Amino acid sequence: MPLVHRTVGAGYPWCPNVQTMKFGPVGFRTESRITIARSVHDVWTYMCDVGRWPEWAPTVLECRTNGGTALQIGAQLNQRAKGIAGTSRARSQQVITLEAPCRMAFAGPLGTSAARWGMELEPLDGEQTDAMMWIEVELRNVMRAIPRGLFSRRIQRVSDIEMIAIKAAVESGTPGRLELLLEEGGAQLNGGTAPSRSRP
Repeated sequence: MPLVHRTVGAGYPWCPNVQTMKFGPVGFRTESRITIARSVHDVWTYMCDVGRWPEWAPTVLECRTNGGTALQIGAQLNQRAKGIAGTSRARSQQVITLEAPCRMAFAGPLGTSAARWGMELEPLDGEQTDAMMWIEVELRNVMRAIPRGLFSRRIQRVSDIEMIAIKAAVESGTPGRLELLLEEGGAQLNGGTAPSRSRP
């Protein structure tokens, strides 16, 4: 099933308590949705294994909870993220929502800005899951100079690729070929049309 970009503010009837950020003129929200041919429990278990996040997140090299604790509200996630020119840097996120097996959410810096992201899972008929990833960004400081539309499209593209990689990993039980997905993910985003080999 191709990815679907949900309408912001449409609501999530299976998770009625979802809270969203209140944005000023420099904030935005992106949403990507896909059907995964596995149960909600399977998808939830995979997403809770933060050590496997590098399988689907292009910028994450390592991820673990601070002190090796279980994933829980208030826990800090320590990451080693890709930098420019082959460098890497440390960054952290905090667990702000964890309602098994319905939803999870995290908050942390995005450059000089603030961001939150989360996953919403809904069971479908049979052993399938409707999965939706949302990302909310409030541009701050020097990042206010970045055109909001340009930045949101970049975030949207990465989110779309991540959802395809999550789907591939959960359905196969093995890590998806993330680099291949980064190049070919547009096939699912464009109704099956093969994308160009060059990246934007």
